[in-house]
Amino acid sequence: MSVIKLKDNESFEQAMKRFKKTCEKAGILTELRRREYYDKPSIRKKKKAAAARKRALKKMRRMAR
Repeated sequence: MSVIKLKDNESFEQAMKRFKKTCEKAGILTELRRREYYDKPSIRKKKKAAAARKRALKKMRRMAR
């Protein structure tokens, strides 16, 4: 859980920006999206394999340059 403490003379916008940054670093939003609905283990495995293929293709394209 991300917690920030307001600094002296800090505006709400600045505090909100800091809070969003800490949430982003902690990976809360990505975890929330992942848990939004249930994926069967077979679907999870297929997504993981597809992501690996995508990373490999991207790496190969970088190496070709």
